Amino acid sequence: MRLRLPEERPAEPPTGYKIAHPVLSQDGTRAGFTGVSLGGALPYGVLADASCVYGLRHRAPHRRCDCGFHCVHDRAAAEALLCTAEHRTAVLLDVLVLGRYLRFELGYRYARQRVRSATVGPCACGAVAAALADAGWGRPGWRALAPSCAACLRGRTAVSLAGFARLAGEGLRVVAGPAAPVAAGLDAGGLLGVGVAAGEGLGVPELAAEAALLQARLDWFQSQLARLGERGPDGGPQG
Repeated sequence: MRLRLPEERPAEPPTGYKIAHPVLSQDGTRAGFTGVSLGGALPYGVLADASCVYGLRHRAPHRRCDCGFHCVHDRAAAEALLCTAEHRTAVLLDVLVLGRYLRFELGYRYARQRVRSATVGPCACGAVAAALADAGWGRPGWRALAPSCAACLRGRTAVSLAGFARLAGEGLRVVAGPAAPVAAGLDAGGLLGVGVAAGEGLGVPELAAEAALLQARLDWFQSQLARLGERGPDGGPQG
């Protein structure tokens, strides 16, 4: 006879943390996330139900299968996953565990989730991210996005943090994390940068990020026009 653990009936839904890649639909009208391991081929929205990635007809999560959403209890454990090379451009998600779930030592495997907030790491250059830009890969119908500062956009398809939050919907908050630490974790002013929240209401920081994004796009267009001017109307060099 196998003993079974008692069912949990919490007064409030459990919470947890995970990492995922932000994605933008091909037509630019929807935003979501895709996982970094099992089920990574199936993008999901802010509020989503899990299904068996193996195509089996049981409900997720099943005790004899790996299906279902996954998260960990500890934020630091999820942040540690961002150190690996393949996960450097992923974002940190704060999730609400809904529906049926299985508890493990480090976290949960569960049937339904709501992403409450997404923390976006720094740009590859180390600056605070102002936007999420085309990462150069994706899934069918979805472009994967990576954190980018305004100076590094270089004409790529991009959406501001506030814009991503609006497209994702369901009250998602998108937060820009601090710049990459330098000089033993301090920037030139002696303090790490402050995160910028992006939600439905836009304040001064969000508007400044939107303006920086637009300015970067204008700079790129001006550089392209300058190059065309140097080549002349017939495509050859002027002179």
